[in-house]
Amino acid sequence: MALTAVQLEQYRNEGYAVGGRILDDDELARLRAALDSIVDRLPPDRRPENMPSLHYENGYLRDLFLSDSLIDVAAQIVGPDVALFTSYVISKRPDDGLAVDWHQDAAFFPVAPMDTFTLWIAVDDSDVENGCMRVLPGTHRKQAVLLHKVDLDSGTTLPMSLENLELSDARDVQLRAGEYSVHDPWILHGSNPNRSSRRRCGITLKYISTHAAIDRTFVSPSGFDWDGLRLYHARGNPGRHSYAN
Repeated sequence: MALTAVQLEQYRNEGYAVGGRILDDDELARLRAALDSIVDRLPPDRRPENMPSLHYENGYLRDLFLSDSLIDVAAQIVGPDVALFTSYVISKRPDDGLAVDWHQDAAFFPVAPMDTFTLWIAVDDSDVENGCMRVLPGTHRKQAVLLHKVDLDSGTTLPMSLENLELSDARDVQLRAGEYSVHDPWILHGSNPNRSSRRRCGITLKYISTHAAIDRTFVSPSGFDWDGLRLYHARGNPGRHSYAN
């Protein structure tokens, strides 16, 4: 389940890597049932492409996100002292699932140092046809946030995006349901809309070193409530933070 030495080296060099299967059939079925129930209860005007922090109120999701198999991966990247930072469920509906504009996660994160990363879990098969994640390998190396355009009415999943990128070297990160990938907060990435007849649901989990600082006064166009952020201690030294129960 954890990254191999080769996969971890790819993450360091290229800013992303594809791991193996991290959820077995039973866990995957339970996860799908939990998310289906949440999506079914959404108001008619609420789309399911960006559902943040569902683990705040859902004990099953919280336990899953703090489970040893996931934290083992997190510890490989941020070290032995780990906290769960944020989570987002991105469920692209069949036929009209929204794109995720090209961006850097670091542009949204008030973290210093940037000792965090994203673990992406495929709830459904994620492929080119239904809008899998795409990355520009190596773009994490400068560790600098590029200027993002802010458009609160963009009609895509995010209010901030990078424009006029050269995408000839972009790679598709294709995963089977139950598999995972990891990517660096500085890497440029996005995804196309889902025009297929299949849903594409995935979960982005952000883990952080407990020794990194979080600026809770940060105001992001995404509207995320950094002052109300609930941080969950996962493993090791709790560091400087206060944690939710």
